[in-house]
Amino acid sequence: MRSQFQVHCRFAVLVVLSALVLAAAGSAGNRERESSAELVKKFQSSRDFYEQFQIAQELVRLHDTAVLKPLEHYLGDVDRHVRGNAAFVFASLGDDRGFDVIRAILQDRSSERPVGQGTLGNWTVEGQITSDRYYAAHLFGDLKDPRAVPILVPLLKDRQVNWIVPWSLGEIGDRAAVAPLIETLHDSSPDLRVLSIYALQQLRAKDALPELRLLTQDDANIHFDGLGTVAEAARLAISKLEATP
Repeated sequence: MRSQFQVHCRFAVLVVLSALVLAAAGSAGNRERESSAELVKKFQSSRDFYEQFQIAQELVRLHDTAVLKPLEHYLGDVDRHVRGNAAFVFASLGDDRGFDVIRAILQDRSSERPVGQGTLGNWTVEGQITSDRYYAAHLFGDLKDPRAVPILVPLLKDRQVNWIVPWSLGEIGDRAAVAPLIETLHDSSPDLRVLSIYALQQLRAKDALPELRLLTQDDANIHFDGLGTVAEAARLAISKLEATP
């Protein structure tokens, strides 16, 4: 059984990583357009994965595949967050090596790894593995590639990373995720039930309405978003889905 500390840590990672998307969007809007070469230099000089991901998004927006060559060696970087950021650029610009690297990070549970980024509190190997895999699952959501859906769906039952999986499936937007997310509405964790509600709402999954109506009697509390209840999240999702054309 997971400790309460682990639950809160994982939600803290969820909040931080999700905030990364919003921060990146705001930062990109405030910067003047920079050349590919300048952005590559910034990517190379930054070892902060938050900042580096923002730079990666800007590189992708330039649609310049010439940036891939100087970033190539980062696909094997010892820090898997850096490796993932480089892979995001490759995958977004149509080079499948990037997709394969993100998938490999997500599937990698090896214990031989150095201290990397994204961990909370005292560093442990297990914490680093969780953080690295979690970030890879998040990157699949950022990438929005439907090929990631069959990779992510089994992870709805993976207690190490499943908090981020509904968000990523919602971001990808492929209806192949609807049935597994409906099934996850029966998960023992109220937090995961609500995260799945959010994803189904984002996917405009009206076929989830019968199951969502059952959850309007579920008064279990969640540990994020104002500490509301599953029932409250279900009622809001029902209202929005019913109003969807």
